[in-house]
Formats: sequence, structure tokens, C-alpha cells
Amino acid sequence: MGEVLTKIEIITKTDKFDAFKQEMAKIGVSGITVSNVLGTGLQKGYVETYRGVKREITLHDRLKIEIVVCEVPVADVVSIASKIFKTGKPGDGKIFIYELGNVINIRTGSEGHAALKNEPV
Repeated sequence: MGEVLTKIEIITKTDKFDAFKQEMAKIGVSGITVSNVLGTGLQKGYVETYRGVKREITLHDRLKIEIVVCEVPVADVVSIASKIFKTGKPGDGKIFIYELGNVINIRTGSEGHAALKNEPV
């Protein structure tokens, strides 16, 4: 197989995703998986009152963005994500980078880099 497959996982606020997605398309990222998640970190919670009952909200809405690359440089994805999502305040998020052993396309059975390519049916 010889090619390096890398998974980049970004957990961040939801508001700048469209700009990020457009920049990913410009550098050749063809597949992105996005999940709505809840998280807590250094960012403080807040108190909310609903029908007279106070409750502390400590989990915040976030996006979990997952991208697997082989030809697109990991540094390019990280640079763009950092530029777009950075505000300098708590809650900007984290970027995790993992080396993958393999990727298999379920439909075609292709593996590695070939499994990442969007080929028509």
C-alpha cells in the first residue's frame, strides 16, 4: 500500500463551517463527515431558567468534522482550520491527527488511496 492515510478530526464551534467547507473544496478535499456533538472544556457554562427552574448548562453545541486525506497535505488542512476557526477565545476547539492503517470502500472493495476517490457508479 505505501501511501500514508491520515484522519484529521476537528472539534469546534458551528458558526464558521460553511467557510471551512468552501476552503476544503479549493484544496481538493472531496469528503467530509460532520456530526453535531456536545462538549465541555475551558469555556464556562451559564445558568438558564426554564419555567422557574434554574439549571446550569455546561455542555456546548459543537461540530465534529472528520476528514481523511492521502494526497492533500495535512498541514494545509490544519492551517486552513486554524485560520478559520481561531478567535483567540476559549471554545475555538481542538484538532486531532491520526495515522490510519487502511481505508476500504464498501461498495467497490478498493483500499487505501483508491478508496478515497469519488468514482461514479
